[in-house]
Amino acid sequence: MWFVPKVMSTQHPDNATPAPFADEEGVLKGEGEVDEAAEIFALGCNEQMWDSEGKEADNHVVQKLLTGYADFFQQERRLGHDVILTLRVPNPSVERDMRKSMVEALQSVPSAWDVANGFYPGMDDENAPIQEVILPFTTSAQELRLVEAYYRQIIVGQEQQALPGGRTIQDWIGEFSPKRIRMIPLVEDRDNMLRSDAIVEEYLYGREVPYQRVFLARSDPALNYGIIGAELILKVALQRLHRLEERLGIPMYPIIGAGSAPFRGHLNPLNIDRSFVEYPSAQTVTVQSAFKYDYDRDTVRESIALLRAHTRRDPRPIDEDRAISLIAKASAGYQKRVVELTNVIAAASAHVPRRRERKMHVGLFGYGRSLDGVGGATLPRAIGFAASLYSIGVPPDLLGLSAFDEDDWAFIRDSYPSVDEDLRAALRYTNERHVRELLGEDSMNVVARFTDEVDRIHEGLTSAIWAAIKDEARVQVRPYVEQAAKLRRYLG
Repeated sequence: MWFVPKVMSTQHPDNATPAPFADEEGVLKGEGEVDEAAEIFALGCNEQMWDSEGKEADNHVVQKLLTGYADFFQQERRLGHDVILTLRVPNPSVERDMRKSMVEALQSVPSAWDVANGFYPGMDDENAPIQEVILPFTTSAQELRLVEAYYRQIIVGQEQQALPGGRTIQDWIGEFSPKRIRMIPLVEDRDNMLRSDAIVEEYLYGREVPYQRVFLARSDPALNYGIIGAELILKVALQRLHRLEERLGIPMYPIIGAGSAPFRGHLNPLNIDRSFVEYPSAQTVTVQSAFKYDYDRDTVRESIALLRAHTRRDPRPIDEDRAISLIAKASAGYQKRVVELTNVIAAASAHVPRRRERKMHVGLFGYGRSLDGVGGATLPRAIGFAASLYSIGVPPDLLGLSAFDEDDWAFIRDSYPSVDEDLRAALRYTNERHVRELLGEDSMNVVARFTDEVDRIHEGLTSAIWAAIKDEARVQVRPYVEQAAKLRRYLG
C-alpha cells in the first residue's frame, strides 16, 4: 500500500528571507533546488513537489539526490518509501507554450526509476521515487486521462516497438518502469473547484483504486475572488469531495495549497492549528518557501512534525446554497476593487524581488494570471500580487470586505472560524493613509473593525515605498520592500 504524504514542500517563492541555497541575488534555482529537496526531507516533510510549470526543472533530480546525499537516503529516508517526489507538469490543454515541458518531465520518470533501482535493488512500483503527477488548471477528467495515457502508451509503450535486427526498444534500452503513474488534479478556478467531485467521479469511473488525491488551490482563488470567496469555495469543495468519498467508498485525500500570507491561506509554523480548524478533512498541506525560510530551523522542524501527526476528520459542514450566493457577492466586490488598482499593482510589482528562477511569458506583468470574469485583466501571479499590495500598506485581504452586511458576517464566521484572526493578522500591516487614498473611508471602517494595532515600522516602510513609486524617484525601492516583507515573515 502506497503511503499518502501529509506535508508537501513546494517551490512557491513567497519567502522574504532568501533561502540558504540561493545565489547572491537571493534567487533559488538549479542545483539549489536539489539541495533544498534534501534539506526539507531532513526537516520532516515527506513530499517534495518538483515543478516544471513556468520554470526550469532539473529532470536529473533523483540521480543528484541519491549520489549527493547517499548516506541520508540509505540510512535515514528511503526515497519512494519514506519520502517522495511528485511532479507538477504544465497542462497541455491550457498552457500551450509549455506543452513540451510536460513531455520532458514524464520522460524523466523511467530514468529516475533506473537510478533508484540501482540504489535500492529489487525496487517495485510501490517504492518508485516518482509515482504521481500533478496537473494544474484541471477542468475535466479527460485532461487527466490524456496525460496518464501518454505516459502509459507512448513512454512505457515504446519498449515493445521493433528496431532493425529484430530487437525491440526494451531489448536495447531496457524496461520502462513504473508502468503507470497516478494523476492528481489541481483545481484552481471557482467553477471547477465547485465541481471537483464531478471531475474526480468521472475520472474514477470503472477503475479500482485504493484512494484518490485531489489538490485544491488556495492562492489563485484568492487572487480571483478575494480571501472570503476563496475560503468559502474551499469549504464547499471539501464537503462535496467528502460526500463523493462516502458514495464511492474510495478515500479522497485533499491537498490544500496554502501559503504563509493570510491572503494565501495563513499557514506558517506558528499557526498550524488554523489548518486543522479550517480544513479538517485535508490529508496534505503545502509548506511553501516562507514557512521554510522565514522562521528558525527548530521551529520549522517542530511544526512539520505536528502537521504530520494530525489525523483527518470530516469536513466542516456548510450551507452550500448560501455559500455560493456569498461567493458571488464576495467576488464581485473584490474584483471591482482590483480593477481599480490595476495600475497601482503594476507599479508596485516591478519592485518585488524574485526568489525563484522562473520562465517569463508575454503579458503585462510577464508570467501572470488573468482575473477570472473581469475582462481578462492580467495580474502578477498570486505571490507578486499580494506582495505588491502588502508593500504599499493596502493588504489584499481588505479588498471587497465592505460589501458584506451583518447577516453575511454571521454566516462567514460560522463557516470560516479563523476569519477574524486572519484579518487581524493581515490588517496589522495597513497604511491608513494609503487605504483612504486608494479605497476610501468605507474600507477604513473595515480596518478599524478588525484591528486596533498597526505595525508602525511597517507603515513607515510602506510610506517610503509608495512615495518612491508615485514620484518615480531614482532610489532603490526593493530594499524597503524586502525589509517590510521580513517584518511580516512573508513576501506575498
